[in-house]
Amino acid sequence: MTINQISVFLENRPGQLEDFAKVLLKYEISMRALSLAETSEMGVLRIIVDDPYRLSKALDDEEYVYKVTPVIAVEVIDKPGGLVEVLDVLTQAEINLEYTYTFLGRREEAAYMIIRTDDNDGASKALGKAGIKLMDQDSINDMLK
Repeated sequence: MTINQISVFLENRPGQLEDFAKVLLKYEISMRALSLAETSEMGVLRIIVDDPYRLSKALDDEEYVYKVTPVIAVEVIDKPGGLVEVLDVLTQAEINLEYTYTFLGRREEAAYMIIRTDDNDGASKALGKAGIKLMDQDSINDMLK
């Protein structure tokens, strides 16, 4: 089970993230999670939104360079070792993490983790078999209501 993450390429100069945020506002798109990595010239904004299709259309209209990437979203129980449980499943399945980032929802006892692996299907199967809650787009949207 995967969800669509949008990776947006931004110039590494003042105001670029604000300009992007104004696109979200203009098109009434709600952000669920965000990660920004940078190089000397470019930034890569990875974002999970309530409607990835609508964001893709908006980015086309606004002439942004972007890529849609399937990622896994999982619930991580907020207790010591909660992250270890998720990572242990992936390690035992010999699945490599390419990157990950987390965000909080409204449930106080859980955090949520976005995972990009070298084998999303294998990771989803292994995580599901281990009882780790996988999130789809609807469940991500519902948890923040």
